[in-house]
Amino acid sequence: MDEKMVSLRINDIPVTVPEGSTVLEAARSAGFNIPSLCFLKDINEIGACRICVVEVKGAKSLVASCVYPVAEGMEVYTNTERVRKSRQLTLELILSNHRMDCLTCSRNSHCELLQLAGDLGIDAVRYANDNMPPQIEASAPHLVRDNSKCVLCRRCTAVCRKTQEVGVIGPNDRGFHTHIGCAFDRDLAEVDCVSCGQCIVACPTGALSEKDDTARVLAALNDPAKHVVVGPAPSIRVTLGECFGLPIGTNVEGKMVTALRRLGFDKVFDVDTAADFTILEEGTEFLSRLNGGGTLPLITSCSPGWVRYLEQHAPDMIRNISSCKSPQQMFGSLVKTYYAEQAGMDPQDIFVVSIMPCTAKKYEVLREEQRLPNGCMPVDVSLTTRELGRMITQAGLLFEHLPDGAFDPMLGVSTGAAAIFGASGGVMEAALRTVVEQLTGEGMAPLEYQEVRGMEGVKEASYELPGKTVRVCVASGLHNVKRVLDGIRDGSLQYDFVEFMACPGGCINGGGQPIQHANVRNFTDIKALRAAALYKQDEGMTYRRSHENPVVQKVYADFLGEPGGHKAHALLHCSYIKQKRYRV
Repeated sequence: MDEKMVSLRINDIPVTVPEGSTVLEAARSAGFNIPSLCFLKDINEIGACRICVVEVKGAKSLVASCVYPVAEGMEVYTNTERVRKSRQLTLELILSNHRMDCLTCSRNSHCELLQLAGDLGIDAVRYANDNMPPQIEASAPHLVRDNSKCVLCRRCTAVCRKTQEVGVIGPNDRGFHTHIGCAFDRDLAEVDCVSCGQCIVACPTGALSEKDDTARVLAALNDPAKHVVVGPAPSIRVTLGECFGLPIGTNVEGKMVTALRRLGFDKVFDVDTAADFTILEEGTEFLSRLNGGGTLPLITSCSPGWVRYLEQHAPDMIRNISSCKSPQQMFGSLVKTYYAEQAGMDPQDIFVVSIMPCTAKKYEVLREEQRLPNGCMPVDVSLTTRELGRMITQAGLLFEHLPDGAFDPMLGVSTGAAAIFGASGGVMEAALRTVVEQLTGEGMAPLEYQEVRGMEGVKEASYELPGKTVRVCVASGLHNVKRVLDGIRDGSLQYDFVEFMACPGGCINGGGQPIQHANVRNFTDIKALRAAALYKQDEGMTYRRSHENPVVQKVYADFLGEPGGHKAHALLHCSYIKQKRYRV
């Protein structure tokens, strides 16, 4: 059926757009940018901030273009004197309740509010509150909130409630006293926040930021007694470039490795290698359950945000989750056991840093049940992509001009299967590449499992194998995860193997990834661009199945024994436990 179109005029320019489009979308298609602050497409469409107002001929007042639908014959004006004065006054009033320490703010180079002030020609704030103190809440391991910089756009509350269906934050009080917080103003550490960080990447200002652990890493790098090892996650290589203005989806693996070496890390390994270990362990666990009558579906455990959601909201399903540690934790476990043994070093002298797309990893590194038999925690500090970007900038490295480097080989050989871990469906596809070969005795061609690729919130597929039908599901974003969980519980959905990721689209859209302006998020599929770069890397890899990785084969042969064996279980697995949703 043909889509119905609507014709209108914007600033006297004829425009034709699909019926149901908003004025803001129509203006964009005609080459006009309408500024906005609270609007995030499909997440926060409430028309609250009034920055995006326009004149519509015949309307009694200015209208919010982000929620106002187009109509046949409509005449819209986006830049009249009345519109400009309204936007400027509205922004001045917003700024009057905003602590403006822009020079020292973590968002000073990419703050939407600061950019708006420039775009709208604000050269003075007549109603400035110069004595506003910070309002810091930093109880959670992953996040710092400063409500003195909050503009009450409600983008954070919308993504927490709608996309993640956790809903631990919202507006408290009324009028001038309105502020964002948890119910009864409890600290974030006392409620069932899953540490996903989606609120941070949704925030237009410096009101929300990840806890900055770069000082701890710099202290370790400057400590001659510490041997500092670093490992970036699969998705970092296709997102880090955004911190330096490179196009979305640019693969900067080589420059990233060189930058890490020049920052002073003693060894630069690849967490992709640990992802291959995850597939061997998780695949072995799945085959054991599939053939031995174990609890199905088996659910992956790579996403700590999802794991925390499970432990708090669905503890009845803990028996379904894989006992495997995440690739981050497997990486740290191998560094502080296998690598320490090979290098003849005391594990206590090794300081492990991971570079992750995920703020929940900051929570994960603190989990006591992940402690190794030698007494060490696998990872000492987890940094986000943004934190690494700041370290590179502060060190004066000209990132775009760095030569390409290569990972240190002992734990730095990866496969295409590990590379695609960063996209939703990547863990499932990597597992299938290995599991199918183990079930059939031969690899399937082609290697690409297109059914589990893409940015849809829920993807399903069935694969006919000798004597077995394997039913799989991939879901990302906790709203979609909850839907699938409910279906598994009531029996309406039946699967053998399930991949869950807390963040929509997977790690490429994690809460620790570079923050993109709302104008980019609203009109560009950044998740698809980042994922495409990972799949492109996979296509060119020498090894495309996890079990083909020569490092993985050597470590099992020389150190771990067989996948799922006693030593592998002691180092690469853990227990997940029911947790209280509310803590005091």
